[in-house]
Amino acid sequence: MQATWFGHSAVRIETGGAVIMIDPFLTGNPSFKGDAKAAAAGATHVVLTHGHDDHIGDTVSICKATGAQLVANFEICMYLGTKGVENFSPGNHGGRIDCGAFDVAYVPAWHSSSTIIDGVPLYLGNPAGVVIHPKTAGEPVVLHMGDTDIFSDMALINEVHAPRVGFVPIGDRFTMGGELAAKACRDYFDLKTAIPVHYGTFPIIDPDASKFEKAMAGSDTHVLVPEKGVAFAL
Repeated sequence: MQATWFGHSAVRIETGGAVIMIDPFLTGNPSFKGDAKAAAAGATHVVLTHGHDDHIGDTVSICKATGAQLVANFEICMYLGTKGVENFSPGNHGGRIDCGAFDVAYVPAWHSSSTIIDGVPLYLGNPAGVVIHPKTAGEPVVLHMGDTDIFSDMALINEVHAPRVGFVPIGDRFTMGGELAAKACRDYFDLKTAIPVHYGTFPIIDPDASKFEKAMAGSDTHVLVPEKGVAFAL
């Protein structure tokens, strides 16, 4: 399994012949300096955690250009269907969505989910984290937490899904800050690798991962801070 982080919460995961774009905020992302088409080349699926614009991002253009299947909650699928996305597979909390080379499970996240139309928020379903269950033997279960605060039922997510790799929001203000994110990882998860995301994008959130790295020092969980746009193995 291979992953690439493009800044903010945008992640590309390659497993079993599938190319998964999670929350592909590329165009307009101040921390992404690459080429959006190249970043999404060969995409087979776009998986969204919630409906904020900095997570939906380039979903419509990616789906139209590549034929990738959108996996999202019902409200987001219906909304993006009006924007020209034709291939979508809706789901929600509970159960799994069979995507061929992997399954997707939606799990709780403590946040909100909407887009803005003419200055008015449009509700886009419940926010979530997404669990990627690969079907290739030996590959780890991956949890992308989406945007969330800490909550005690993270322990239940760990019990049910046993993720070994976590993409963890640490930017503060809209999500956990570094110290709280470290507490979530230490107290509720048994992650082998924690990858901080959702920071350094806008001046209003934390500029780097240093608080998280410091708070995770001495943990059995390895903190991986990848270089943006550079693929790495999981």
